[in-house]
Amino acid sequence: MTRSARPPRPPTPDPRPRERSELRRHARAIFRAALAAADPASAVARYLARRNFSRYRHIYVLGAGKAGASMAQAAERILGRRITAGLINVKYGHTARLRRIELNECGHPVPDEAGTSGAARIAALAESAGCDDLVLCLISGGASALLPLPAEGVTLEEKQATTRQLLACGANIHEINALRKHISRIKGGQLARLAAPAAVEALLLSDVVGDDLDVIGSGPAAPDASTFADVAATLAKYGIRDSIPASVRTRIDRGVRGEIPETPKPGEPLFAHVRNTVIGSNRIALEAAARAARALGYRTLILSSEIQGETREIARMHAAIAAEIVHSGHPVKPPACLVTGGETTVTIRGPGLGGRNQEFVLAAAIDIAGLDRVVIFSAGTDGTDGPTDAAGAIADGNTLARNPGAQRFLAANDSYHYFEPLHDLVITGPTNTNVADVRLVLVGATR
Repeated sequence: MTRSARPPRPPTPDPRPRERSELRRHARAIFRAALAAADPASAVARYLARRNFSRYRHIYVLGAGKAGASMAQAAERILGRRITAGLINVKYGHTARLRRIELNECGHPVPDEAGTSGAARIAALAESAGCDDLVLCLISGGASALLPLPAEGVTLEEKQATTRQLLACGANIHEINALRKHISRIKGGQLARLAAPAAVEALLLSDVVGDDLDVIGSGPAAPDASTFADVAATLAKYGIRDSIPASVRTRIDRGVRGEIPETPKPGEPLFAHVRNTVIGSNRIALEAAARAARALGYRTLILSSEIQGETREIARMHAAIAAEIVHSGHPVKPPACLVTGGETTVTIRGPGLGGRNQEFVLAAAIDIAGLDRVVIFSAGTDGTDGPTDAAGAIADGNTLARNPGAQRFLAANDSYHYFEPLHDLVITGPTNTNVADVRLVLVGATR
C-alpha cells in the first residue's frame, strides 16, 4: 500500500510584529503609571492637609508652572475661603476651573508679554502681604519661563533673545536658570524678598536634575547659590557673550564688578520665615514606572534620575545597553525594562521640528535597527516636547525599515516629522504635571 503524502505544513507566523506591539503597549502603560505618581494635586493636598494655617490673617496663593492649575485646584480644595487672593502663571492650554485663584495663560518656553504682566501682578500681591500673612508659592516645571519680570534696563524682547541663544547652543537647565535669575526682579529668592516680612511656603514640583531648590523654577523663594560671575562664565563657555543684547551684557558685567546687588544668598535673615518643600520629583515617577514594569513581568532596573548631556549621545548609550541585554543578558536578563530620567539637551543644527524626547528616540532608533525584541520610549511628563504637541516618541528595531530616512531627519533636528507619518509620536495633551522626562528601554523575552 502506498503511503499518502502529508499535506504541506502551513508556515509558522512571524511572532515579531506581535511582540513589538505588546512591548509598545507595555511602554505606554508604564509611562501612564509614572504620570499618575507625579500627580501634583494629590501631592499638594497631602502636604496642606497636614498643616495648620489658623494663625494667618490672609493667605495669598502665587506661583507659576505647567502644573499650576492642578496645584491650585488642590489648594482651593484644602484651604477654601481661607484664600484671600491668588494668581498663577500657566502655559497656554494648561488650565482648570477655579473659584478663588486666577490662572494667567502665557508663553513657554519663550516668555511673552502675558507672562510679564502676570509676573508683575504676582510681585504686587507678594508685596501686599503683611507680617501676619502667608504667601503660598506653588512652583512647577516651566516656572522660569512663565515668570518673566525683567530687571531694570532689560526688555522682555532682550530677555527672550538671550534665552533663545542659550537654548539653541545646548546650555543645561542650571545654566539657563542662573542667567534668568540675574536678569529678573522675581527669581532667585527675590519673590521671598518682596513678600517679607510675611511667611512664605513654597511647594515645589521638581523637573530639575538633583532637585536643587534654587534651580527649580529659578528658585523664586529659595536662596540663590549662583552669581553674576557664574553667568559670565556660561556666556563665555558657549561663545555668545558678544552676541547677546547689550543691555544684558552690561547688567552682567556690572554685577560682576559689584555695582548691582546680588540675588539673596543662603543665611540672609529674610529666609528665617521661608520654607521650600519638594512634593514631587522625577525619582518618584521613575519608582512608579519600575513598579508597573515589574507587575508586567519585566526584570527592572532604574539606572538614574539624574541623566544630563547631549541628547544624541545619551540615546546611543541607551541603545548600546539594549543591545547588550539582547546579546548577553547584562546588566539584566530579558524580559527587561530599564528606566531613566532627568533632562537632556539638544544642540540645534537644522531647521526641523522636534524636542529632546523625540530626538532621543530617533537617535536610538538608528542604533537598535534590526533588534526585533527592543522598544525605546521617551516622553516629557508635562505632555509637551519642545515646540510641538507631542510629549515624545516610541520606536523599535523595525522603525528604520518603515522609514529609512532617519539620518537625514536627525541631521535636520526634524524628529517630529520623522515619527508623525509612522504614528509613533506620543501625544498625551497637557498633563498638568511636570517632573522632567521618563525614558524606557524594553527588551522582550528570548524565544
